[in-house]
Amino acid sequence: MTHAQHHDHRRHGHHHDPDSALAEILELDAEVLAEHTAGIIRWLPLHGEPRQVVDLAAGTGAGTFALLDQFPEAHVTAVDTSPGHLRRLSEKACARGMAGHVHTVLADLDDATWPDLGTPDLVWASGALHHMADPGRALRSVHDLLAPGGLFVVVEMAGIPRFLPRTAPADRPGLEDRVHAVSDRRHAQHLPHRGADWGPMLAAAGFVVEDRLVVDVDVKGTGDAAIGRYALGALQRARGAVAAELDPEDLAALDRLLDTNSPHSLLRREDLAVRTERSVWAARRA
Repeated sequence: MTHAQHHDHRRHGHHHDPDSALAEILELDAEVLAEHTAGIIRWLPLHGEPRQVVDLAAGTGAGTFALLDQFPEAHVTAVDTSPGHLRRLSEKACARGMAGHVHTVLADLDDATWPDLGTPDLVWASGALHHMADPGRALRSVHDLLAPGGLFVVVEMAGIPRFLPRTAPADRPGLEDRVHAVSDRRHAQHLPHRGADWGPMLAAAGFVVEDRLVVDVDVKGTGDAAIGRYALGALQRARGAVAAELDPEDLAALDRLLDTNSPHSLLRREDLAVRTERSVWAARRA
């Protein structure tokens, strides 16, 4: 799960404070996938180090700080719809001594007119585009924003990661497959661009797609408490979306996994992993 899922989940989540709950998942996501994100940034076909960067739907800053780790002289404008996420991002920038390199902008990228985001030479959008009401318009806006020769990086993840072995849990094997099937059906209705090939849409917006990367993620959870917390948070959010359509016995089994006091709790399992796929498009403004 990545930055921009607040677009959908803030409206539909079942938590009493979904913004804060999602922020915790975003931070766990950043921690667990940090090496993969750094690898994507090293792969980028850049012409020199970027100086002005825009992070669209920045969330709590996974992309912002990964980019600054690689390009410490850069200045990043982090854009998001959530004041809470941007507040966390700013606090992290201060704690890391990077406050002078990070500027936050509160904005909804579905609005027809975007705020002034400068003339960046790199725009980063991770987990963002499939949430937009009119992705084509957003792509054209990015194209107009970028400096000539600048790079637009689109990172998308193949839905919610999988955490459990297929044989789990013992009383309802394959539970996660069935949760995903319901979730995918719902997303097909509400988020039709999830899983899209962004190449043709980038080309239609005037970009030259220079390269594409597919990253297989398979992070073993043994001894890593963060992966247990990540699985717990992600599947709690999934439960809110799928509960009405899931088989009652599957829902009961899912609730046992989500009950942190239960002997069946996800936090007590030794066999968790984070398995997903990330697709990356690197597109240049000619």
